[in-house]
Amino acid sequence: MDLFQAMTVYVRVVETGSMTAAAQQCAMSTTMVGNHLRALEQRLGVRLLNRTTRRQRLTEFGTAYYQRCLEVLGLVADSERLAEQSQDTPSGTLRITAPLTFGTEKLAPALSEFALRYPQVKLDVMLSNGRPDLLENGLDVAFRLGAIEPSNVIARPLIDYTLTMCASPGYLARRGTPQTPEDLQQHDCLAFAYPAGDDWQSVEKHWRLSGPEGEVLVAVSGTLLINSSAALHQAARTGMGIVMLPDALVGLDLASGQLVALMPDYQLPSRPMSLIYAQDRYRLPKLRHFVDFAMQRWGK
Repeated sequence: MDLFQAMTVYVRVVETGSMTAAAQQCAMSTTMVGNHLRALEQRLGVRLLNRTTRRQRLTEFGTAYYQRCLEVLGLVADSERLAEQSQDTPSGTLRITAPLTFGTEKLAPALSEFALRYPQVKLDVMLSNGRPDLLENGLDVAFRLGAIEPSNVIARPLIDYTLTMCASPGYLARRGTPQTPEDLQQHDCLAFAYPAGDDWQSVEKHWRLSGPEGEVLVAVSGTLLINSSAALHQAARTGMGIVMLPDALVGLDLASGQLVALMPDYQLPSRPMSLIYAQDRYRLPKLRHFVDFAMQRWGK
């Protein structure tokens, strides 16, 4: 039995709450996770988990052993970081998180260039519209939308995350081109829904624009309500209506003419974007080179 791997598997089982979820994180089968747990319990001579068909609970010893595993694995990780710091060539695993649309449309294509420059770095990327904590999730660096609350992390400003209002040429030929915010009320404006639990409690029913007359809030409606930017994008491309989407998603369509930008005299909402990382980890060559790479591409 590989004791280090077995301890890692045990920690993942405790933190995820199930062997199935732990198996996904460890890139192994659920059966193999169970084998590691049984081998660990046999080695220790004591039960770590009380398991039933529906749930599992830590034994008293299992709780204490989990804390000790965290200490041991933390020491191993620190030792690996010391080794990485002693090398000039970036290496090891770099864990990155980014918002879903930016990560899909901008970050993922750029990573191929970074990988060619630094082939000894393994990239582990988590795309999420949440705000995962760096320390709790073992992340090295995060692309973060919105204001950054004061903390012990370094935040480097990136270019703003901007939106464009647009529609397909086919839709505009059929329904006409809106010239003012008030014209939008006569059009199919495809709306984004934000799911909360099982009920859609927040729906984008108003669009905010800033123009010559100041800020305008326009009530919009249309034939589609959906909780996916990618789906809105495809619906707009097929001529279903007008959308307000991130430039990261529609930039290529605007350049090719598949979508047409509307009302250029009006400014749409934008959000600041930052690159954040822990100051003490910046000494690692893999992170330092990635920060330089990201700032060259998207830094202000």
